[in-house]
Amino acid sequence: MAKFILFDLDNTLYPRNCGLFDHIDRLINRYLEEVVKIPAAAVDGKRRAYMKAHGTTLNGLIVHHQVDPCDYLKFVHDVPLADYLNPDPKLKTMLCELEEEKYIFSNASSKHCRRVLDFLGLEDCFKGIYDINYFNFRPKPEIAIYRELLEAIGARAESGVMIDDMEVNLRPAGALGMTTILYGPARPTPSRLQTNVSYRLHSLTDLPAILAELR
Repeated sequence: MAKFILFDLDNTLYPRNCGLFDHIDRLINRYLEEVVKIPAAAVDGKRRAYMKAHGTTLNGLIVHHQVDPCDYLKFVHDVPLADYLNPDPKLKTMLCELEEEKYIFSNASSKHCRRVLDFLGLEDCFKGIYDINYFNFRPKPEIAIYRELLEAIGARAESGVMIDDMEVNLRPAGALGMTTILYGPARPTPSRLQTNVSYRLHSLTDLPAILAELR
């Protein structure tokens, strides 16, 4: 039986196609061009290289350009939420009815997470937020931070579920023993996978059905 659930935030608690993360993505490019002074033509290549070598663009910028991570996070999360998001009372009702303890586990900043949760009306649904700052800017999928999170909440991996829109972020959770759910709205119902994730979820409204199966 699951006792806790780790939720990713961006592109998971709001629809990918709403455009919010695309705005963040553009701000990341602007930061590389305007602040770090990387030529525009080289930005995409730099970001891919930093993601591959360091897990996130931010970590690559810290290593290679000594950027201030707090300055970076403030810049890229300066997004007008009202242009992209709407409160989601149905999602709030569903989350509040789940008996498992719920946490945010995100590579974003806690300030960004709280802004989004507050705007969506979900701020009371989660027991805690474990963000990039909490782990001293070490990102998912570094397995050490998954172990640190488990220690912080005082739980065993086998009693947990993790939901994320990126399969690479689920691999450490699965390796530790968590049930893993890959989120991506494509088909209308959840289905069992034969890959390194336990389930694929195409709508958060189907989450209670998966949890009921686990119970």
